[in-house]
Amino acid sequence: MLAGLANSIWSALIGLAVVPLYLKYLGIEAYGLIGFFATTQAVLSLLDMGLAPTINREVARCSATGDLKQAGKLLHTLAIVYWSMAIAIALLVIALAPWIAEYWLQSKHLTQQTVEHAVMLMGLVVACRWPIGLYQGALMGAQRLTVSSSVSIVMATFGSLGAVAVLAFVSPTIEALFIWQAGVALVYAAIMRLAAWRVIGRLKVIRFDVDELKRIWRFSAGMSGVAISAVILMQLDKVLLSRILSLEDFGRYALAGVVASGLYVLLTPAFNVIYPRLSALVVTGDTKTLISLYRNGTRLLLAILFPISVTAAVFSNELLFLWTGNSSLASSTAPIVSLFLLGTALNGAMHFPYALQLAYGMTRLPLIINAILIMVMIPMTIFLALRFGAIGGAISWALLNGIYLLIGTWLTHRALLKGVGLKWLLWDVGLPLVLSLLLLGIVGGEVRGLGYSPYATLFIGGGLTLITFVLIVLVSPSLMLMIRNRFIQIIKLNSSFS
Repeated sequence: MLAGLANSIWSALIGLAVVPLYLKYLGIEAYGLIGFFATTQAVLSLLDMGLAPTINREVARCSATGDLKQAGKLLHTLAIVYWSMAIAIALLVIALAPWIAEYWLQSKHLTQQTVEHAVMLMGLVVACRWPIGLYQGALMGAQRLTVSSSVSIVMATFGSLGAVAVLAFVSPTIEALFIWQAGVALVYAAIMRLAAWRVIGRLKVIRFDVDELKRIWRFSAGMSGVAISAVILMQLDKVLLSRILSLEDFGRYALAGVVASGLYVLLTPAFNVIYPRLSALVVTGDTKTLISLYRNGTRLLLAILFPISVTAAVFSNELLFLWTGNSSLASSTAPIVSLFLLGTALNGAMHFPYALQLAYGMTRLPLIINAILIMVMIPMTIFLALRFGAIGGAISWALLNGIYLLIGTWLTHRALLKGVGLKWLLWDVGLPLVLSLLLLGIVGGEVRGLGYSPYATLFIGGGLTLITFVLIVLVSPSLMLMIRNRFIQIIKLNSSFS
């Protein structure tokens, strides 16, 4: 958890730190291309076909039985699939680049040739990054999160800071940025490949084994369906808005998405820890402990997530101004950021039900939920975006995740842990949310009206966030007991070491 959290925090911080410099050297319209690249990469991840989570699961199983040779056969077979797919992706994007530049992206200041070259280079970057997910999955399955996180931290730093150096001292163009990122991605993939094979061990006989693909196809197909629907759900708004909005407005929308994605610094490591733990409890049949972990874990996560999200939403203008140094950009983007943050926080609350579904092996249930949400999202996003522009897209995102919370909870607990759903929704989600909105929304709004400097305002906001967290814990007896017991365990562990 700590290794994953460190990786998430550092990657997010370094990513956020370079955005103002990207805006300085490239401008908001070119930054819109960076946002389009992120969306393109996410959409193309549909081609993964669930193979990354499959290698994670298979390596974990082989590690438990001590038969890593079997995992090595699968890794080599999937590696051939991945590298072949990388070449196909590069060729596909390069072929589509002229059409995308001319008919899809709405550029006012960048030339069509610049946009076309940028899109071609996007395909190259995605192709170079493509195999990384496979090797990361193998390392995670072998419980080498520290190795994977360390490499990711180094490469994220090298990629981001190096990109700024290229823009500042070599060429302040979007093409130069993507060329640098492609080179870094290729090195990253090579290092991850070396690390994965060092953990698993080299095979004496290496060949492509079709039987390995046959063995894992069923689980892979289920995860592929879930992954495809999830990516569509998370990225469809950006695909639609890249066509509806001007590139400048889409750049603001993409910038808001970057800010809200900072919440996954907390959500991703939490999911990576809770999912295998819930899976183990499902296997052992310890339902009582499962329910306790499910409810207390949710409330602890949301006791941190909701106060941070609401604080950032209330003080979004101050955050953006201090981050970008551009008051005009901050004021025009702040409402979009606030809505994005609230929607992403509600999405984060559903990480526990999703982990529960996968722990029980129910890949069909998240697929049904995602399908319902996609059918709601498409007309809602188009209507609101055409009517209100970028902020309409953000309104759609917030509403969609509110619907997700209600429908997802009902469908999940109609099948799993019956009788727990309403309690979970009202007390473990509703209580932290209401306390955060009341304390931070009302008091935070009053603080903003006092006219303090942005630094002082955010300092007060940080204090209110901490107070809200403590208050949520204090009104949660079971959560207080869990934290107390864990603290005592840490004290005893430290005493035994000393």
